[in-house]
Amino acid sequence: MTEVGAKRAAEGGAPEQPDAKKAAQAAAKAKFLAAFRTLSDEILEQDAIVAAQPRRAVDWMKRMFDYNVPKGKLNRGMAVLDAVKAIRGAVSEAEEFRANALGWCIEWLQAFFLVADDIMDDSITRRGQPCWYRQPDVKMIACNDSILLECAIYRILKRHFSQDAFYAQLLDLFLETTFQTANGQLLDVVTAPVGEVDVDRYTPEVYSNIVIYKTAFYTFYLPVACGMILGGITDPKAFDVAKSICIKMGEYFQVQDDYLDCYGAPEVIGKIGTDIEDNKCSWLICQALKQVTPEQKAVIKAHYGRKEEASVAKIKALFTELELERQFQEYEATSYRTLTKEISEQDMVEKEVFLKLLRKIYKRSK
Repeated sequence: MTEVGAKRAAEGGAPEQPDAKKAAQAAAKAKFLAAFRTLSDEILEQDAIVAAQPRRAVDWMKRMFDYNVPKGKLNRGMAVLDAVKAIRGAVSEAEEFRANALGWCIEWLQAFFLVADDIMDDSITRRGQPCWYRQPDVKMIACNDSILLECAIYRILKRHFSQDAFYAQLLDLFLETTFQTANGQLLDVVTAPVGEVDVDRYTPEVYSNIVIYKTAFYTFYLPVACGMILGGITDPKAFDVAKSICIKMGEYFQVQDDYLDCYGAPEVIGKIGTDIEDNKCSWLICQALKQVTPEQKAVIKAHYGRKEEASVAKIKALFTELELERQFQEYEATSYRTLTKEISEQDMVEKEVFLKLLRKIYKRSK
């Protein structure tokens, strides 16, 4: 990043981009979306198991893929190609497709997690549309659909990477990431089970573990590690460095997400925030509990985790009273400084691998 760009980022977000760069990004996204159609069609039309199913089942799977997989911001998936380019420079068309194929494996994994998570949380909207399980003809069929979304990952990996020496490494990476994320989700739901509110369970330590395992690994380390593998990096120490940076970036990202759930506009973030109603162990409630008076804690115990609008309003009013918006802004600035310092001081992985990710999330609004 140039000094001017870094200054702009520190002051208010990612540096301004010229029209040519924006056009290049739009073209890259178009190629990425085209790769989704190719990969989806391979599963639907060329996979022997799927091809043997009645047409209505194939049509269902296509509709389910289209509804759940390509509708997000796509930052995780597109980060794989970004990492490969940062490591190797220019890539061929074939190498670009392979990087995008791995990126779509991550997006399929994300879709698998979200479909299941929305059912568990009784969520209403996702990515600006009703959650998949809330479609009138879907409902709990979504449980099986989430499994099919996960299975698609391994069909893609087998088709496009089974002849590579690092195939087993990729399989292990995706399986390990899924296990880590499921453990983070478990800690999340047992810390705040449906119908049971016990805010004394909400500690910074518990929150940190939820965030690291539920978010950081699959959102940041997985795409970076995929890019490193395709980029030819084999030194285990390089992967350790990447993991350290990505975990910190993931924690920062999830704190942002918690903040936006409460303060972000639904039309901007693409969903209706429900962390307060859902009794979530979020950064905001953990920060609040660290500084409340006995009277304020009584308000939390009486109203946190309740669906009534009046209760949600009382919790939000308490957050305002505690100046949590200002505390978040201070946290964001500190996290940015810490991350840029760690990135600049390591020389195991190209710095741009991490800086491009950081620029995308710093001071994000959705």
